[in-house]
Amino acid sequence: MDYNYTITLSEAENKAMEFIAADVQEWIDNAVMNRCRIATNEICQTYTNHKLENNEPITATNKPEMVIAAFEEGILLSALDRNNVTPVGFGTTS
Repeated sequence: MDYNYTITLSEAENKAMEFIAADVQEWIDNAVMNRCRIATNEICQTYTNHKLENNEPITATNKPEMVIAAFEEGILLSALDRNNVTPVGFGTTS
């Protein structure tokens, strides 16, 4: 499945981007793709370490499979899910 995201810039924001980038859309695309690359590498490292530390087989055979497996197997949570988790002992009264 592919996802498509759209952003809206004010005239001033667009002018600011034109100041730093010859092609604003290309700059935005490259920024997002580079952040995805960094996150993918972090996720794959976490997935691999988790599997090795727990003596579990690494069944994913490439990076995209590792990313999906890390979430499906509950090794990682999305940022949204992490923000919605209440830490143990937080907000309790004695």
